[in-house]
Amino acid sequence: MHMEPANQTHISEFFLMGLAYVPELQPLIFNVFLLMYLITIVGNLLIILAVSIDSHLHTPMYFFLCNLSFTDICTSTTSVPKLLLNIQAHDQSITYIGCISQVYSMLTFCGVESCLLTVMAYDRYVAICQPLRYTIIMNPFLCILLVLLSLIISTINALLHTLLVLQLFFCTENDIPNFFCELGQITKLACSDTFINIIFIYLATIVFSVIPLSGIIFSYFQIVSSILKIPSVGGRHKAFSTCGSHLSVVSLFYGTGLGVYMSSSVSNSSSSNVITSMMYSVVPQMLNPFIYSLRSKEIKGALRKIIVGIIYFL
Repeated sequence: MHMEPANQTHISEFFLMGLAYVPELQPLIFNVFLLMYLITIVGNLLIILAVSIDSHLHTPMYFFLCNLSFTDICTSTTSVPKLLLNIQAHDQSITYIGCISQVYSMLTFCGVESCLLTVMAYDRYVAICQPLRYTIIMNPFLCILLVLLSLIISTINALLHTLLVLQLFFCTENDIPNFFCELGQITKLACSDTFINIIFIYLATIVFSVIPLSGIIFSYFQIVSSILKIPSVGGRHKAFSTCGSHLSVVSLFYGTGLGVYMSSSVSNSSSSNVITSMMYSVVPQMLNPFIYSLRSKEIKGALRKIIVGIIYFL
């Protein structure tokens, strides 16, 4: 049923109901999210610092890792600080502009992360399948260009979705069953036609999930084929070890994304939305630094130097 715009455009705020107010649980929820956020910030900043100060890490692989860590910080900062502020203020509201800003930021940074993981898979493909041409192909200009293209594509995608959301009309229902403003949940609240919005959501899913994941799978198929041709066991182990961290991060990012999709298809409960949203917007960003630092000897060595330097300074 069509409703008059006069009744639809006066919404000034939304309410983030994903973590419904339960006085006894608020301190625990606050502490858990604060701890996760601090771990995310410190862990990713250490990765960035390690790559920046250690000349041995000035390679394309670690350049992309540095950008991935920065993206992880931005992704977590988009949602968690507002959640912590709301818990402290005992207020679950978020302004209309603040909500739209969250949608734009989350789409941008999740898009950049997806693109960077694909670029990193290509980097590993060139390093292992075409080692003699690696320095020629993965030159500084191309590396910077790939990062910029990832940012531009993701920004354009986020801008298109945001502009489409701004065209929607909202009625009296303004409760979002999540702890941040997610595009799908905002679209469901609209009482105007959302057909175009849904079409663009499906297109974005193909561009930022299906195509990148297909490219990653193809790259690793080629990588595994090349590694198996290496005669020495030590050579094969070394080649596999350079891909282990990236494969773990890819599995975590796309695995949680698939979990979000399947969960949203089966259940639309508030608790389900919170858990699945955490699994792609908070948890991977927190774990990525640990995955890379634990599996990379170079990163562990650089972090060890940083920690020794800090202890010596103190």
